[in-house]
Amino acid sequence: MKTNFALVIAGIAALVALPFLLSQGLVNAAIQMLVAALFACAYNLLCGQAGMLSFGHAAYFGCGAFGTVHAMNAIGGAGLLPTPLLPLAGAACGLAIGVLAGWFATKRTGTYFAMITLAIAELLHSLAPHLKGLFGGEAGVSTMRMPAWGLDFGSTTQVYYLTLAWVCVSVALLFLYTRTPMGRLTYGLRENGHRLRFLGYEVHGLSTMVFAISAMFSGIAGSLQVIGNEAANYVVFDPSLSAAVVLNTYIGGVKVFLGPALGAAVMTFFGYAVSDLTQSWLLYQGILFVLVMMFMPSGLAGLFGTTSRLVQRFGVVRVIPLVLLSVSAALLLSAGGAFVVELLQRVFSQDYRAVASLAADGVLPPVALFGRTWAPTSPATWLVPVALILGGGILAWLGRKRLQRLAQQPDTPDASAPSPITSEGAAA
Repeated sequence: MKTNFALVIAGIAALVALPFLLSQGLVNAAIQMLVAALFACAYNLLCGQAGMLSFGHAAYFGCGAFGTVHAMNAIGGAGLLPTPLLPLAGAACGLAIGVLAGWFATKRTGTYFAMITLAIAELLHSLAPHLKGLFGGEAGVSTMRMPAWGLDFGSTTQVYYLTLAWVCVSVALLFLYTRTPMGRLTYGLRENGHRLRFLGYEVHGLSTMVFAISAMFSGIAGSLQVIGNEAANYVVFDPSLSAAVVLNTYIGGVKVFLGPALGAAVMTFFGYAVSDLTQSWLLYQGILFVLVMMFMPSGLAGLFGTTSRLVQRFGVVRVIPLVLLSVSAALLLSAGGAFVVELLQRVFSQDYRAVASLAADGVLPPVALFGRTWAPTSPATWLVPVALILGGGILAWLGRKRLQRLAQQPDTPDASAPSPITSEGAAA
């Protein structure tokens, strides 16, 4: 527990120092990362902790966003609330819509519940462009941050710290909720709702309350997005946003409290970094999601947890070769896969086909990739990704064999690492 607390404090300290280390453009990306992290944590309360898979959580993110933009434009543009308190408007809108939608959606479970949440989000997404008085049509609604509490909120840095403060408070409240009796009952919904009903609990009311709380914090995330962008558009109801929060949550790990925040942070910066380099960045996101679901169902946070348990059991010295083999295998496989995807993307692009059609001899022209040109019809070109993938596969096989050998050997925990008994006692 002390180790986890120290890591959280270190993470918060790093986030506080971030504006001094990054450019203004990257600080804006950090704001989007924080918003995505809060949205993922709010979604995980419903999906990971309560076991209710929602496919339309963008509805409550969007309601919080539009509630905030109207609060900012209220009273002749002076604002219904001071700028630092505007997320309360998003929370109120998310909670109100969450109670209403949750009451209907939680009458069903499993696939039926997921389809109802999707239908609610699609209904809002389709109605929003036509309700111009409320959602501003296709142009959306614009606003402006007003000075408050001695701050003008005109700089990206001030908006970043406001967002960071609200995200930290919201995540802390979500964590405290898991420690309450109701939070314990939320886990019971995931494990066995029928047993809770047998014990006399009002399962439908509990499910509605959990749904509403998740929607409330999703509304806060939408509010922070509006404060940063000073505008809201019906695009916030888009199904792609609902899909993104599901992807972020599962990539990070639904069984670890801060796992979704980790997934959201990684995928947000992945999008910012890779989208400028390639047109196939959404394909890479999809591939990453599939690989995580197939080989790391506990997510990235679960991977770190597994590595920590291996260190406690076998010691750092015996685990380091396994980690090096795994990382090297992942890098080689990623490089080989990226080579194939990028080469095929360029070969099948319209611009390349137009140039190839002008070739007099019918020979495909070379493709510029990774700082040099490659002949698509040359066997040497395709030997590069084959060698990378083959080398990565061999290293992965060696890593698996080493893990099997470690499992057959007696435990020799590192002297500096805490023992499992101590860790379990601290966790308890």
